[in-house]
Amino acid sequence: MAAKELDVKGLHCPLPILRTRALLDKMAEGEEVIVYATDPASIIDFKHFCNTTDHVLLAHETRGEVFVYHIRRGASAA
Repeated sequence: MAAKELDVKGLHCPLPILRTRALLDKMAEGEEVIVYATDPASIIDFKHFCNTTDHVLLAHETRGEVFVYHIRRGASAA
């Protein structure tokens, strides 16, 4: 199954996390989402979000001014 994509470029904390959480809540365990953000603080936010939920931050990278996060939905929507 292909990963879903979520574009939150131009949004600042807490909106990228809130939009990601809303999408993950609609997904099944094990599904993945790729999030595109431009908020420089988003790496801190996404690491914290995944560390405090069952979701897994599989990878993150920077493409120019865009931060890309690969997240797998965990067992619960904590």
